[in-house]
Amino acid sequence: MDEQGELHIAMFPWLAFGHMIPYLELAKQIAQRGHKISFLSTPRNIHRLPPLPPNLTPRINLVSLPLPHVENLPHNAEATADLPHDKIPYLKIAFDGLQDSLFHFLQSSSPDWIIFDFAPYWLPEIATKLGISGVYFSILSAWTITFFGPSYSAILNGDDPRTEPHHFTVPPKWVTFPSKVAFRIHEAKRFLDHIEMNSSGVTDIFRSGSVLAGCDVIALRSCLELEADFLRLVEDLHCKPVIPVGLLPPSAQFSEGGVEEEWVTISEWLDKQAQGSVVYIAFGSELTMNHSEITELALGLELSGLPFFWALRNRDGSVRLPDGFEERVRGRGVVWTSWAPQLRIMAHESVGFFLTHCGYSSVIEALSFGLALIMLPYAIDQGLIARVFEEKKVGIEVPRDEEDGSFTRNSVAESLRVVNDDKEGPAYRENAKQQMMTLFGDQKISDRCIDQFVGFLGRNRKLHAVTHNDVPKHSES
Repeated sequence: MDEQGELHIAMFPWLAFGHMIPYLELAKQIAQRGHKISFLSTPRNIHRLPPLPPNLTPRINLVSLPLPHVENLPHNAEATADLPHDKIPYLKIAFDGLQDSLFHFLQSSSPDWIIFDFAPYWLPEIATKLGISGVYFSILSAWTITFFGPSYSAILNGDDPRTEPHHFTVPPKWVTFPSKVAFRIHEAKRFLDHIEMNSSGVTDIFRSGSVLAGCDVIALRSCLELEADFLRLVEDLHCKPVIPVGLLPPSAQFSEGGVEEEWVTISEWLDKQAQGSVVYIAFGSELTMNHSEITELALGLELSGLPFFWALRNRDGSVRLPDGFEERVRGRGVVWTSWAPQLRIMAHESVGFFLTHCGYSSVIEALSFGLALIMLPYAIDQGLIARVFEEKKVGIEVPRDEEDGSFTRNSVAESLRVVNDDKEGPAYRENAKQQMMTLFGDQKISDRCIDQFVGFLGRNRKLHAVTHNDVPKHSES
């Protein structure tokens, strides 16, 4: 425990499992150091979280805040995974309706700090009123935070000089060091669609700008070894302490829930495949591909000739594979439409590659196991993530049409062959294993980041005007 004594820290992630799980992982790391956590979410989400390690249950209190009823929000929809994309703004309306219950919880429990996400633009004002210091913990990387805006004031006032999609296809002018982090034109168009006004009445850019403006500290899912230049830039742009908390790969690798019989069936098939030969394909819990994309991806897998395991989410039963596809690839490929234990699959010795939409959590998990990447990014920061890891030569992107983002079966097959062939493939696989797996799995780096973060919180409890003097310097190793 920190020398300043036990801390009580409240945590309030956005209602998406891609946010809640990293927040829970951070909660466990803090609790392991002897501090008390109040992890706040809605009842159904609390019920669906992975089980806590028994030694941490006394220190992590899972607090349920009932989600208000909102018109157009389906019953029992409490996370983005429960909804089609066009319904998510209604979830944000319900989320904003948690203000009063959160205020009363914070008022009665008086935590030392509250760690919050991008969505509650109204929370910094509540924290200030109650005298509680606030951390904006972004599950995004520093390169993404810097790309999205030069400062919170520019975000809030709409002063970003970039107004057209092509402005986002080059690194922004405030990035003064060499960088290839930028969107393709089709990604820029999607990004601009995402930041327009939605039915919640508040843009995501305003939400993010508000929490950046109102927090006392910015914490990022990152480390110096991955992006020291971008971490320094976030601090320069936003003029407040920035602390990397590590990459937070899953600490309890196989506590994923699900049905054990399903894993037995999957592992029996994986056991029959050659070491490092299988391509694992998964696109997260929320991405919905259209029929044409499903068809081209399926036929590209077939053309590649490689063994594959495809965790194909089919929530509403609308996914239709090409006629005869499963029969033609039987024995070589598996299309799995129910629960898939991703971490167990990635850890299996027969799996060597990951075909991904480049969600940050999924990429971190894959590189923690040393898997080479075949990248097919779709939305928000996924294209930026793909640029970074292609530059690090741990994988390649599937070529796409620059304007509309479409891809073909041939581009999928060729990308798979490149990372698997004897000429270029070994370099991608070696970099993934020797560089990224070493970095992402380095416990010393993880411990250092968490220790510095928790130490900072301990020394600055109940302090809104924290200064840069007490922040771990980004030149430290």
